[in-house]
Amino acid sequence: RLPVPKLEDSIKRYLNAQKPLLNDEQFRKTEELAHAFEKGIGRELHEQLVAQDNQNKHTSYITGPWFDMYLKAREPILLNFNPFMSFNPDPKPEYNDQLIRATNMTVSAIRFMKTFRAGYLEPEVFHLNPEKSDTELFKKIIRFVPSSISWFGAYMVNAYPLDMSQYFRLFNSTRIPKLNKDELYTDEKAKHLLVLRNGNFYVFDVIDRDGNMLKPSEIQAHLKYILSDNSPAPAFPLGYLTSENRDTWASLRKNLLDNGNAEALQKVDSAMFCLSLDDFPIKDLVHLSHTMLHGDGANRWYDKSFSLIITKDGTAGINFEHSWGDGVAVLRFQNEVFKDSTTTPAISPQSQPASVDSSRAVQKLDFKLNDALKAGITKAKQTFDATVESLSLNMIQFQEGGKELLKQKKVSPDAVAQLAFQMAFLRLYDQTVATYESCSTAAFKHGRTETIRPASVHTKKCSEAFVKGLSKHSTEELQNLVMECSKYHGRLTKEAAMGQGFDRHLFSLRYLAVSQGLPLPHFYQDQAYARLNHNIISTSTLVSPAVQLGGFGPVVADGFGVGYQVQDDWIGCNVSSYPARNGKEYLQCIHKSLEDIFNVLKGKKIGS
Repeated sequence: RLPVPKLEDSIKRYLNAQKPLLNDEQFRKTEELAHAFEKGIGRELHEQLVAQDNQNKHTSYITGPWFDMYLKAREPILLNFNPFMSFNPDPKPEYNDQLIRATNMTVSAIRFMKTFRAGYLEPEVFHLNPEKSDTELFKKIIRFVPSSISWFGAYMVNAYPLDMSQYFRLFNSTRIPKLNKDELYTDEKAKHLLVLRNGNFYVFDVIDRDGNMLKPSEIQAHLKYILSDNSPAPAFPLGYLTSENRDTWASLRKNLLDNGNAEALQKVDSAMFCLSLDDFPIKDLVHLSHTMLHGDGANRWYDKSFSLIITKDGTAGINFEHSWGDGVAVLRFQNEVFKDSTTTPAISPQSQPASVDSSRAVQKLDFKLNDALKAGITKAKQTFDATVESLSLNMIQFQEGGKELLKQKKVSPDAVAQLAFQMAFLRLYDQTVATYESCSTAAFKHGRTETIRPASVHTKKCSEAFVKGLSKHSTEELQNLVMECSKYHGRLTKEAAMGQGFDRHLFSLRYLAVSQGLPLPHFYQDQAYARLNHNIISTSTLVSPAVQLGGFGPVVADGFGVGYQVQDDWIGCNVSSYPARNGKEYLQCIHKSLEDIFNVLKGKKIGS
């Protein structure tokens, strides 16, 4: 179970995170408020939270508040919440054809779903010592240990089973807009796939009456039929509505239902997943990011738990709705689909589609639109176009080293990447600001994520030395400052992964106060609290053999969204920003910072 941290620990960690962001006087004020909270109302709320947690052993203390945070948010889920992860190309070039890849990935996705629902999907396990635990022998033995104690057996060899309670929402699921708070909807009985092409909606069954998957050649035939359909794009593409403010979309959805579209919407909501087929090839990695993160708005349905997007040249990616689950569940799905579709593809370039009557099997959905709905779609499109127009995506690959070299030098690769983000921001804006790094707490029952706070007194001191004080420090001193950052970041990461961060705890206490109608404690009214939760640098990392790159929008208007990966011999960064910030310049500063850190670690003297 996810532990509720001790209140005094959370307050101490909170103050450590505030220290680099405040001057002495501000910090003194924040410290006073924090200690008063800890002794007074905070203590009462904490005791209530612990009591509540003890009564709800089937879940975790963060589950309710976290679902509410996502589902009550009224801003569009597009760019604010939905991230993307794009697949690597199929190693066999002739398999990167749009129809072949769409068929193979759809088949692999259905195989994954059937394996999961039959209870045969291998448990997700984090192996700290894979030589001992990630072996056939261990799997054989642990299989026969009763589940009530099998986790203990796994812990003995440093293998940590991860929570898989989110997985059921991967399929046949959607987020339904409702006034004030959205709902998650799942219909596991539905047997059809939703396909979007050119803004048109198509559905066809991929599971037969006996629960078996359709033959791959039939799926291929139906997708081929959709790809060759010459229907014009709709004048009012419905997909734009899913990019709207949630209350606006909720009202329009009610109008859709009242206007005779209940059956068509039900097909959309209950579909196994959404397959978006785009009619253009990908030009470069920036174009890829734009396509997978938002696309054109007409050929997307952002509310589906996930959409598999495949472009004309067979480039594939996933865009997912974030309230139901986190990166770990989607990444596992992506890894399995990539492996299955590339190593045992269902069809080959030589395969012929089945001779079936696709015009009967495939249903094109028609929506009846009145003037209010047409106006709503037009306005949603205008908002979409303006928002996307203001979004910049930029990326770099730092080629002068990666994980291998950093591990040789005994520093944490993640700490070095995060230090570079701090250093770069200081160089560009002469400031240290609130920074967010997401960390999974899936090692616990119904765990979600915890925040690592990478901006610390250590990164601030180190960044200032590199950016402003090079002449005052020897290479050895700079090396020690980097080491210090690495050690501290390692500690923060470990604490977060073990459920010992402070963000979720303090968030839950605030949620408890608000839900009881109590006046908001002064601690939460502190400007410094608001500033810490205005995450100007929002970061998330992933490395997987299936994934080419991932990204997401900035979480605040004056922020950066930084998706990054530290590979063996290079480091990649994908940065999103709005006009208030310059992503291109920020990336140049990140590159310079990485160069400086690597040179210092190699013992070279650096110039300013």
